[in-house]
Amino acid sequence: MEQQKSVVLCGANSYEQKYYFNQDFSSLPEEIRKELQVMCVLFTEDVGGVLTLEYDENGNLEFKVSVEDQDYLFDEIGSELNIRRYQKEKRELLEALELYYKVIFLGLPLKETGRPGREEDD
Repeated sequence: MEQQKSVVLCGANSYEQKYYFNQDFSSLPEEIRKELQVMCVLFTEDVGGVLTLEYDENGNLEFKVSVEDQDYLFDEIGSELNIRRYQKEKRELLEALELYYKVIFLGLPLKETGRPGREEDD
């Protein structure tokens, strides 16, 4: 059975000092795209490594962190703390991005996205 791949929304790389945004999501408002860029770049400047925001096969948005083998400067504890902080502080944004992906890309009706009290929006 073939395993479905995740879809990258955006990411930042501290090694190459680059930011990536998946153009499949260019319909997102500019303000949201800028907020994602700031979040990703600040994360990698703070702790190092590579951060990507990826949708899994169910449309859940996940923070993925990777590190080069010999990167002794990577702050693993800071990485976990930053992810938790972003999940708390940016909860509304992250939930809206998940809803956007589930409706626009996965084609789910709003009532199947897990949002309570939204059945009338179908």
